[in-house]
Amino acid sequence: VVQLVDSGGGSVQAGGSLRLSCAASGTNINMFGISSYYMAWFRQAPGKEREGVAAIARDDTITYADSVKGRITISRDNFKNTLYLQMDGLKPEDTAMYYCAADPAKRTPPLLPTYRIWGQGTQVTVSS
Repeated sequence: VVQLVDSGGGSVQAGGSLRLSCAASGTNINMFGISSYYMAWFRQAPGKEREGVAAIARDDTITYADSVKGRITISRDNFKNTLYLQMDGLKPEDTAMYYCAADPAKRTPPLLPTYRIWGQGTQVTVSS
C-alpha cells in the first residue's frame, strides 16, 4: 500500500509563492522509490472539476497545464521520496484544494485524473 501525504498549502496574497510537498510512503515506495511512479499535482476549486496542474513521468518527462506554465515547477527528491510543487506569481484563480497523485503504470495523458493513488489534499488560497 502506498500513502501520499500532502502539505504546504496556505493563504497568500496575489504575487506570492508557496511550495507544496507530497511525502510518499509504503512498502513499494521503500523498495522501488517514487521514481518508479508517474506522479502529478491536481487542483479542484469549489464547483469545478479536478484539473491537472503538472505531472512528472518515470522517465522525468514533465508536463504543465497551459494555465500555470512559467509560474509553477514540479520536482521530486528521490532520496526523500517526496514530490514538490513550487508555485510563484500566484493569482486568485489558483485558489483550490491541491492533490498529489501517483500511479505505477499510467497509459492515459499525464494530466487526466486517472491516477490510482491520491493524497488528502492541501488548501491554497490566494487573495487579491
